[in-house]
Amino acid sequence: MATDDSVHPEARGLEVVIRTAPMPADANGNGDIFGGWILSHMDIAAGVLAAKRAQGRVATVAIDAMTFLKPVYIGDLLSIYGEVVGVGRTSIKVRLETWVERQRRRDGSLTARQSMRVTEGTFVMVAIDEEGRPRVVPEA
Repeated sequence: MATDDSVHPEARGLEVVIRTAPMPADANGNGDIFGGWILSHMDIAAGVLAAKRAQGRVATVAIDAMTFLKPVYIGDLLSIYGEVVGVGRTSIKVRLETWVERQRRRDGSLTARQSMRVTEGTFVMVAIDEEGRPRVVPEA
């Protein structure tokens, strides 16, 4: 699933779904942002895209792939980009990339702003009805 880091996701047609900044409470003792914090934001982003396509409620049923490529630090601006890559009878597959804009080195000193891909993953969501049972995804 690796992508070309020289081409920003928006240039490849991916939609920005979430943009946020990690805070000190989201970091471990070394100043790295917890992978679970990033994963939870990616899960939300997958849900946003899948719910739009499903025209209603969805739930996560699987994460087909998840790769942490580089650490995320306090002060990074985190952006999650995604696209729907598959639709089944009740399921929707969403591919996500997380990028950061980084202007500070780990020691806190300023550097030229850099944009880099830090994670990527593929989430499988299922469309659900009011009782939480799978339902058919409507035609696009």
